[in-house]
Amino acid sequence: MEDKIIVTITGLVGIAFTYWFFLMKKDKEVAVSGSVDIIVEGGYSPEVIVIPKGKTTKINFIRKDPSNCLEEVVLGDFKIRKHLPLNQKVTIELKPEKAGEFGYACGMNMYHGKIIVK
Repeated sequence: MEDKIIVTITGLVGIAFTYWFFLMKKDKEVAVSGSVDIIVEGGYSPEVIVIPKGKTTKINFIRKDPSNCLEEVVLGDFKIRKHLPLNQKVTIELKPEKAGEFGYACGMNMYHGKIIVK
């Protein structure tokens, strides 16, 4: 009987954590004006950037992770695909004309980031 109570409580805690992690956790947004460096190491840092509509922003990707998955970045909404050599800065210039949220990912679509245009 005691085992069933422990399993039930553990399951409820697991469900609550999963709900919070995937549905309620807010990504930390970094406001950018001009340019930003995004470190590519086990993902993207910062993962979410906010850039102004109608102004050119330079996004500098600096890959420090040697894994093959992160050797490319794809900004599908902007039709951009760039190879990221290890320990080198690769700059992408964006001048978005419409507001919204635009995702980007590694070449294998395993790691993701977001560009918010306001």
